[in-house]
Amino acid sequence: MNVVSIGLNHHSAPLDVRSRFAVAQDALGDHLRALRAHLESQAGEAAILSTCNRTELYVATHGGTMRDVCHAGMSWLAGQGGMPGAALNDHLYVREGGETARHAFRVASGLDSMVIGEPQILGQMKAAVRHAGEAGTLGSTLHQLFQRSFSVAKAVRTRTEIGAHSVSMAAAVVKLADQLFEDFGKLSVLFVGAGEMIELVATHVAARQPAAMVVANRSADRAARLVSRTGATPIPLSTMPARLGEFDVVVSCTASALPLIGLGAVERALVQRRRRPMLMVDLAVPRDIEPEVARLSDVYLYTVDDLAGIVREGASNRQAAIEQAETIVDDGVRSFEHWMQQRRSVPLIQALQHRAEHWAEIEMGRARRRLARGQDVEAVLQALTRGLTGKLMHGALHEIHASDEAQRRATADTMARLFGLPGAPTRRAACPHNRDATVTPLRSHMPKEAP
Repeated sequence: MNVVSIGLNHHSAPLDVRSRFAVAQDALGDHLRALRAHLESQAGEAAILSTCNRTELYVATHGGTMRDVCHAGMSWLAGQGGMPGAALNDHLYVREGGETARHAFRVASGLDSMVIGEPQILGQMKAAVRHAGEAGTLGSTLHQLFQRSFSVAKAVRTRTEIGAHSVSMAAAVVKLADQLFEDFGKLSVLFVGAGEMIELVATHVAARQPAAMVVANRSADRAARLVSRTGATPIPLSTMPARLGEFDVVVSCTASALPLIGLGAVERALVQRRRRPMLMVDLAVPRDIEPEVARLSDVYLYTVDDLAGIVREGASNRQAAIEQAETIVDDGVRSFEHWMQQRRSVPLIQALQHRAEHWAEIEMGRARRRLARGQDVEAVLQALTRGLTGKLMHGALHEIHASDEAQRRATADTMARLFGLPGAPTRRAACPHNRDATVTPLRSHMPKEAP
């Protein structure tokens, strides 16, 4: 069993490329089932994390080689985005095993985000895990990977100040408005969408008390929460294009597959505004606002990528917290790798248990037959114990007798340690959190025999 991650993000791909691979939340289940079917027998577990800044596949391999699994995952991703594999490869990253864990832990902790330390990604990751569970593609390995990701993220959040100096996307929008307009209190602000990001931006904007706040959303129920929290006025999404001219600031972030605000609608809005400037912020992937709008001289259009420079301010103040967070991630990776190593021993442990149970059944059968023939119970029990002891010891004794001197000593030391014999050598524990601990012989953990 191994874990693999394949994806592209804001570090590896521009916005237009990322937009082609974004997966809507309500379509994740179908995509997950299609992905697992495409992987066939090579992988039994899969999860998809798709946000404004990344689309990533997480796969737990069962039988296929790493090369086959990676090739299948990349070909499926290329098909989803309609991009030739050769072109997509320029933007992809592939990680395996412990590096997959490191990547997942850094993503969950906000260390791989455009806004270092931002907390939204953790909620998005939990949603991705929930969708994988509902689709039946989340197995024990990926479940363990993501649960450990959440634990690492919590430790980073509580033990470091990773988020203390960050400038969020929401705060960046307010900062842009301050730079463009003289008096924030006179601004009319339109929010298109009512999701988590819009709610964050609206909360920051509401704190500055603009003249008007309006929210346009398809679902009135979803908009109701934003309205109740910020005092914004709701309008039907269908009326939004005709009313664009009323607003100085437009912030959009929906899950629409196609732009909701076109060039023509913005041109008409500027005529209504008599060329007064507009700040438009498109936080959606794929875009909500047609990119051609940026060519209009009286419109200041920003995308999530354009905000990168603003949110990276204060990076030097966060450096110490980042180093602390990376140390926590390192500990988490070592722990996960240790767990994976233990998992690889599961088939051997199961085989040993089955063999021991088989031997026990054989000896029990013999004991029952002897009892049925009227043999003495004490003699039958002694024969039972001798039979089991002989079967359990046969392999070890044969290995000692058949080995050369060096191998015989190593085998003898191992057997002495396993059976807790006096003078048996101790060994260092494999636990990554206590490297100086030693393993005590088994005898010390066994109850004392009754006299």
